[in-house]
Amino acid sequence: MDSIESTSISTSASGPVLPSETTSFLGTGPSPARTRAYRRGTATAVIACLLVIAGLVILWPINAANPAERFILKVGELEREFLIYVPGTLKAGAAPPLVFVFHGGNSTAKGVMRLSQFNRVADRAGAIVVYPQGIGGNWNDGRINRVSQAYREKVDDLAFFDQLLAEVSGKHTVDSKRIYLTGISNGGIFAHYVAANRSEKVAAIAVVVGGIAESVAEHFEPSQPVSVLVIQGTEDPLMPYEGGKVAGGTAKDRGSIVSTDRTVQLWAAANGCNGDLEQATLPDKAPTDGCATQTMTWRGGKNESVVALYRVEGGGHTWPGGAQYLPKLIVGKVTHDIDSQTIWQFFESNPKR
Repeated sequence: MDSIESTSISTSASGPVLPSETTSFLGTGPSPARTRAYRRGTATAVIACLLVIAGLVILWPINAANPAERFILKVGELEREFLIYVPGTLKAGAAPPLVFVFHGGNSTAKGVMRLSQFNRVADRAGAIVVYPQGIGGNWNDGRINRVSQAYREKVDDLAFFDQLLAEVSGKHTVDSKRIYLTGISNGGIFAHYVAANRSEKVAAIAVVVGGIAESVAEHFEPSQPVSVLVIQGTEDPLMPYEGGKVAGGTAKDRGSIVSTDRTVQLWAAANGCNGDLEQATLPDKAPTDGCATQTMTWRGGKNESVVALYRVEGGGHTWPGGAQYLPKLIVGKVTHDIDSQTIWQFFESNPKR
């Protein structure tokens, strides 16, 4: 791996979030047209909000003592960028788990690192975290998404994943039975896509507000079981719980996804989950956030694989436990009943077997 810069990426609380990072966690890049479709008569107010927010400094304190590093990896004719975070507490000779965190559409590796706070999780868990960067801020996730540069240029993001996994695994001797993926929106759809096509390599995924692309669902045949956690808000204005067009109110065609229920059904069937459905309501840790989380879990899958759905009633297009990165008017509410530690607990319980 060749270093892009001689300095590391500072993740301290003193650094401002750039306007592109602040407004792009959406994963679909909301436009005035989209806003009009959902909030008629408020387009001017929304645009004003975006302009104000673009000038804000948003602080996410992460471990500044041991910052992430930026590297370049040559994949075919492309130079691909990624950040890697290796906890300073990692013991010599250990074979740590490896977590990939995929950013949303029009966003950045640095942005999702701040939003997800996965470096903090890694410090406690002794895991290495990789934050890859998509071409043009997007992933070629299986959708027919003409808005995406990665789709238009036929970027082979699966090859990027393969090469990145091999490179990091070779350098750090990670545990091959504990390779995990998570991501938000476009990054979540891509996590489904990678797991479906590289199921022999991936132990578990946790997808935040992202379904399976319709074109992927038509030929959904993972070769091995993968444990899956889906976290989806019922009031997500951009990634509809019931499926259909992504950001459906816009004039641009960003492709379509299947419904959240269909997504978990596809994985449960592929994994051969034959246990009784387990349902529960999580404790309401934050009564003022306007969200409640119901869980549905299917067990009994091949190689002890599990499929779980965390249905966030009232939740929007947001990261659980993360920042309200744009007003609720635009992206909906953030649940604080769960967070990135919840994702890690799922990963920890579901290595490759």
